[in-house]
Amino acid sequence: MSDLRYVLLPHRGVLSLSGEDRRTFLQGLVSNDVTKVAPDRAIHAAFLTPQGKFLHEFFIIEQGDTLLLEGEAERLDDLRRRLSMYKLRSKVVIEVRPDLAVAALLGEGAEAAAAKIEGAAAFTDPRLAAAGARVLLPGDSAAASLEQAGFARAELDEWDRLRLRLGLPDGSRDMVIEKAILLENGFDELNGVDWKKGCYMGQELTARTKYRGLIKKRLMPVEIDGPAPAPGTPILFGEAEAGEMRSSAGSLGLAIIRLEYLDKDGIFTAGEARVTPHKPDWANF
Repeated sequence: MSDLRYVLLPHRGVLSLSGEDRRTFLQGLVSNDVTKVAPDRAIHAAFLTPQGKFLHEFFIIEQGDTLLLEGEAERLDDLRRRLSMYKLRSKVVIEVRPDLAVAALLGEGAEAAAAKIEGAAAFTDPRLAAAGARVLLPGDSAAASLEQAGFARAELDEWDRLRLRLGLPDGSRDMVIEKAILLENGFDELNGVDWKKGCYMGQELTARTKYRGLIKKRLMPVEIDGPAPAPGTPILFGEAEAGEMRSSAGSLGLAIIRLEYLDKDGIFTAGEARVTPHKPDWANF
């Protein structure tokens, strides 16, 4: 238990869906299969434009008669508004839950330890086991509850560096709203798309991208030698534009890189820094 650590994620928040139609309503809108969600099993999914471009990403977990969506805190009102546009006569109530906090959990047995906390919804990160676990729990006592359960507090930088090494995007920090495509950002390998479920918003472009082999660039970790480039900084291979920086922490970052340049001899630069891309172990390209 001494190795258990928690990191509060203030930039993440929770939206709840209740009502008897909550599953069928959400099933027709998101990229993953909502029927697989259970109290002990979360999924990662995205909500797209009708043209298949990124709008929101979130984890979905079940707690009692409610589905909890953990997504970007500052954009929960936008997600609620967009989902409500498709509500029609569905019996579903969509609410932002400011009473709940989000924490990332590190260490063996983290999910089991957090699940014992009253009012908590804990789950292993469904994208990659190496990313640890998450817990949604009452915000007014989150830190005290986790420490009583045997967790030691860690700083946000520890979590950020872990996800950067693993190549995991963090919402709109790494995916441009209304422009990013799921498969360029690892959603296939990271269990964020179900290819056997029925139709959902943006399915046509997502499927066409996969089956026609249209992926020309990918999000991947980069080592940064020099001052960290701001998100959006062009990445150059010689004089050719080969990609664009996303989020970073110290000498680690994520960048979208054109695949045609990965096997060539040369140097990638971004601003005043040299960047070295690395293909994640889980990636298939």
